[in-house]
Amino acid sequence: MRFLDANVFIYAYYKPTRELTEKQKQMKERSKEIIRKLNEGEEVITTVVHLSEVSNILKRALSMEDLYSLLIGLFSMDNVRIVDVTKDDYLGAIEMMSELKMDPNDCLAVEVMGSENVNEIYTFDKGFGDVLWIKRVP
Repeated sequence: MRFLDANVFIYAYYKPTRELTEKQKQMKERSKEIIRKLNEGEEVITTVVHLSEVSNILKRALSMEDLYSLLIGLFSMDNVRIVDVTKDDYLGAIEMMSELKMDPNDCLAVEVMGSENVNEIYTFDKGFGDVLWIKRVP
C-alpha cells in the first residue's frame, strides 16, 4: 500500500491557463497513470486533510458537479483508505515541521505513514526524499 499525496490529483485534474513545461507535462501524465491504477483497484491510503487540500485547489479547475463526483467517488472506493485526523495528530505534524523542513500537511503524511507502516508515497514533493525510510513514487 502507498500513501497518496494531494499533488497527484492536482497535477492530474488541474487545467492550467498557460503552457506547461516538459517536466510539468510529464508529471501530469504520470499523475493520470496513478489515477488509472487507483481506478483499477490499487490500494492506497490518504487523509481527510489531504482530500481537503485537493478540494481547495480543484474547486477552481472543476465544476462543482465534477468535484463532487471526484470526492464522493474516492470515499466510496474500497481500495482507498481515508484516515481521520485528530487535533493531536495535526499538532504532532506541526511539531515535526522544523525537523523535517516540510509543511504541516506533508509532515502529517509522514506521521500517518509511520503509524500505518507505509513506506512508499505517490508524490511529486521532493521533501519526502529527505525522509530516509520513505520511498517516493514515481
